[in-house]
Amino acid sequence: MLASKSPAARFGGVSASLALPVGIFALLALMVLPIPAMLLDIFFVLNIAISIAVLMVALNARRPLDFSSFPSVLLFATLLRLALNVASTRVVLVHGHEGGAAAGHVIESFAAFLVGGNFVVGLFVFAILMIINMIVITKGAGRVSEVSARFVLDALPGKQMAIDADIAAGLITADEARERRREVTVEADFYGSMDGASKFVKGDAVAALLILGVNIVAGFAIGMISHELSASEAGEAYVTLAVGDALVAQVPALLLSIAAAAIVTRVSDQRDLAGQIGGQFADPRGWLPVALILGAIGLVPAMPQTIFLPAASIAAGIWWQLKKRAARPAPPADPEEEVAPDHIALADVADGTLVTIELGYGIVGLVDAAQGSPLITRITGIRKQLSRDLGFVLPQFRIRDSLDLAAQDYAVLMGGVSIARGSVRPGKLLAIDAGDVRPGHGLTGEATRDPSFDCPALWIAPAARDHAVAEGFLVVDPASVIATHANQALLTEAHQLLGPDEVREWVDGLKARSPALVEAVYPDPLPLAALTRTLRALMADGIGLAHPQPLFTALALALQKTSDFDGVIDAVRADMAQRLVARIAAPGEPLKVVTLDAGLESAILGGMIDPSTGQPLIEPDCGGMIVREAGRFADEQGCPIALIVQPPARRALAALLKVRAPRCLVLSIAELPATQPIAVIGVIGAPEEAPALAPPPREELAA
Repeated sequence: MLASKSPAARFGGVSASLALPVGIFALLALMVLPIPAMLLDIFFVLNIAISIAVLMVALNARRPLDFSSFPSVLLFATLLRLALNVASTRVVLVHGHEGGAAAGHVIESFAAFLVGGNFVVGLFVFAILMIINMIVITKGAGRVSEVSARFVLDALPGKQMAIDADIAAGLITADEARERRREVTVEADFYGSMDGASKFVKGDAVAALLILGVNIVAGFAIGMISHELSASEAGEAYVTLAVGDALVAQVPALLLSIAAAAIVTRVSDQRDLAGQIGGQFADPRGWLPVALILGAIGLVPAMPQTIFLPAASIAAGIWWQLKKRAARPAPPADPEEEVAPDHIALADVADGTLVTIELGYGIVGLVDAAQGSPLITRITGIRKQLSRDLGFVLPQFRIRDSLDLAAQDYAVLMGGVSIARGSVRPGKLLAIDAGDVRPGHGLTGEATRDPSFDCPALWIAPAARDHAVAEGFLVVDPASVIATHANQALLTEAHQLLGPDEVREWVDGLKARSPALVEAVYPDPLPLAALTRTLRALMADGIGLAHPQPLFTALALALQKTSDFDGVIDAVRADMAQRLVARIAAPGEPLKVVTLDAGLESAILGGMIDPSTGQPLIEPDCGGMIVREAGRFADEQGCPIALIVQPPARRALAALLKVRAPRCLVLSIAELPATQPIAVIGVIGAPEEAPALAPPPREELAA
């Protein structure tokens, strides 16, 4: 049932939505209807206040996108100023002969105070402001907007590909990718809009010049013809007010031009513009030359020493203060308790971290906070993604340097055992050929292979990034290479990351939602240790814990049939067969399978048995032939396949092919979903002269 909003909330929402349309119609009324002088003064003050507010927001923005509404604000501010020009022109031409106060106190004050009542001086001041606005600020801001828009649009495909690469590597989630795509789109739209919005400022300056000319010509004509004034009287009455009106409009226009230039020339930073500039001018080395040069100029006899020498003293004082601040020692750290020299703590000899990433001394800069710690950010991302995929929170990873590694090498350790090793080139980018690279691309670099997916790759200079992206390469930085490799290695050994603490936390989360389901399994008949062993075995078989309710349901049903460990695992796998098959074939898509020749399978099942596990032992020659044939079928199909065997042979063949032929999933007959279509593509061990001509029916597979 939807909650109804309060009348105040509805009224506030309606008034906010109507504010902009009402403002637009007010601008149109300002252009068409006659406005009293007092109301015109109020609008002039409002125009100046809006221009100052826009300038302050632009200066305090930490990055250009923080003021993404600036192009629209610039449009409405320009319309307001032009509407005021039209309204003030009407007042000046109709009531100009009555005196300066007839056009309002703001125009009168600008005409009398700023230019001393001399319209010739006012014309020159207006001309100078026009030159500053149009030729210097507006033209420069327009050029920067044009170039920025072009570069942002050219870089858009590369940024999109980088986002796709990060989400494919598991470094970011779908929500984070969606947010980054939105930011990229907003950035492109913003700079494209700024390219056009800069034309508003230029057009407004030209319009102000034309309006001033119309006011001067029309003022002379109306004053001399309609009111029978002399040329000097008409000039004093109308031209002075016209110049004052032009200056009133030009000052806010200049403020908005400065705001536009400040926005388009900003570089994204965590500080506002004042903090960014102040922080970069805080280096004392830049102020000593200023003081010396000003002092030298002040010692020249013809120069005004009363100005230059005090300025040199101020610069020297700034240099001295900044130097003292830079030499000031860092605040002392908290004093640590004194430890006896012969004391050895357990933390000194034991590493309690399950996953450790070791770096050679040449790449420790990837975790340097001064460089943004790119590797730490990437590792945090893959830990979050792995936790989401596996269904439990992974323990913290540890990153440390190691003198046992070469300068540019890294290693991923689990429980102190290396599970992945590789090498990167700091300061370079890895351009990966994922199959989309055009032949004859001409990109040069150090040839290598991607450690995660074994694709051909090149280490290239950062300047060649755009060239590589244009040629179809997937370009990643060294931190992404290490993080992606660690992600792939940890996925392969994910079951070793699950311990009793993680299982207890996982069960507690499920118990809050389904207490009766948990009681059917834990702690009786499966205590914590037995449940941990069972879940680790299921994870090793590719069944994650991200969806605990169906997994626990299958486990509870399996325990009703048998208490044998292997029997429970087989029953759960059969119950969740659809999830296993979904790893290599979508629902409704034919599952491409190979089978073992009946004689070969009978020989394996009738051969020697491992007394410790009860599983059949596969002879080395036979195992090598099965691995080669399975890999060949997978390569021919260009996609993962499934090897269908009898249930007693599944574990032995799965252990054989898991590492040697990872694209071949071993399933038993009982684990085939009833609704999954099957396409038999070959038989391993069949005589070459009698290839399989047609897929055998499901009944033959089960025979």
